[in-house]
Amino acid sequence: MTPLDLAGYLIAALMTAVALWRMPAALWGDEEDKRRRALWGCYAGFAAALWTKTRAVRIALNDSAVTDLAVLIKHYTATIAILAILSYIVAIYGQYPDGGAVPRHVRFARTIQQVAAKASIATLVLLTVLFFTVVDRSVPSDRFVADHAGQWGATLYMSVFYLYLGAASAVCAYQWALATAGAGLRHLRIGLGMMTFAMFIGVGYTVSRTLFLWVSAIDTPSESFALRFDEITEAAQVVLFAFFAVGASIPALSKGRRRAKLWRAQAGLHGLWRELMTAFPEQPFDPPASLARELTRFGTPADLRIDRWAADIADAVEKLRHYVPDTLLPAAKNAASEGSADSEKAGPLTEAYWIKAALTAKNSGTPASTAAAVEAQHATDQDGEVAWLVRVATAYRTVPQDRAAQVLAAALSAAPGPSTATAAPRTASTEETA
Repeated sequence: MTPLDLAGYLIAALMTAVALWRMPAALWGDEEDKRRRALWGCYAGFAAALWTKTRAVRIALNDSAVTDLAVLIKHYTATIAILAILSYIVAIYGQYPDGGAVPRHVRFARTIQQVAAKASIATLVLLTVLFFTVVDRSVPSDRFVADHAGQWGATLYMSVFYLYLGAASAVCAYQWALATAGAGLRHLRIGLGMMTFAMFIGVGYTVSRTLFLWVSAIDTPSESFALRFDEITEAAQVVLFAFFAVGASIPALSKGRRRAKLWRAQAGLHGLWRELMTAFPEQPFDPPASLARELTRFGTPADLRIDRWAADIADAVEKLRHYVPDTLLPAAKNAASEGSADSEKAGPLTEAYWIKAALTAKNSGTPASTAAAVEAQHATDQDGEVAWLVRVATAYRTVPQDRAAQVLAAALSAAPGPSTATAAPRTASTEETA
């Protein structure tokens, strides 16, 4: 197997992986989300086309009952993928009000997409007719362009396909270059830039191979030169699809990092949230389940679930204030200072001691009374509150139950009588969430 053949397998596998990764969002996402469906159709179409170019698949198909069948299937799937990518370009611009001003580049993209829809059908019909009539398929080929160099039938057939492919590549390069220049987010700019570069390679690929075929039809090149040219341009196409696959995935990867961050937050909060919800079972929308079950509740977005958990924890802690004296706060601070000399960890550890001791009091049957004093916290936003609670939950897992009971006992022994403190807001300080 040559390095080029190996690269063909790798790039086909890469495009397939991207198509499979994006398939759930395309098939089961919002019915109005045409953008995801169009982009997935592009991935799936090019993945199929790339597999027909791999050595084992193309030899098997080319040696089948329909000689050179791999070439026809490749061009069918690539044509569909090109139509999908042009539809994607239109979809990303969204909708404009009826009668409102539509930017020129958007009008241009819409016109191209409408023309491409009709042109794709004409291209597929013409390719089929030419393939079975004028292309010399008396002997199965391995490298179609190199093996058919100098043949007018193959030249005409490939020119039809390259005209469609080259025009689409030029449109994509133009549109994505504009989008790259106007992209505000760094990851989006990088992704669009890589996709633009890929389309410029595509333009060069189609122009060079079209010229080669027509020059070869006039003056047949040597077999070695034709094969060498085919290998060089095929290598360029491998680079093209590598940049396209990676570039198209970069914006989605940023969302993936966001989703992974939310999953980590859920994993961090789950233990604390579940214990509090067990103590107050009437509070959550659904009974608390195992972490694996919570992470696979796909009916609720992860960010919404995290916000709900944060609110549940805050509400439960507010209820716990009615089961402990004011002296629990200084007792928790003392325990935290003994457990950690790090001032940054002392805040979350104090909160963890307070919660665990208060839960101990509540679970032991202590009757509810006036709310105890707690330290006021101040978060700048919801993300800050979640970050603070994750740190508290992490500290909570390090607090032994017997130590929490000792802190509660110390607080009760120091309490002069029933607490009369008023409620204080429960948000995290900017310093503690930094």
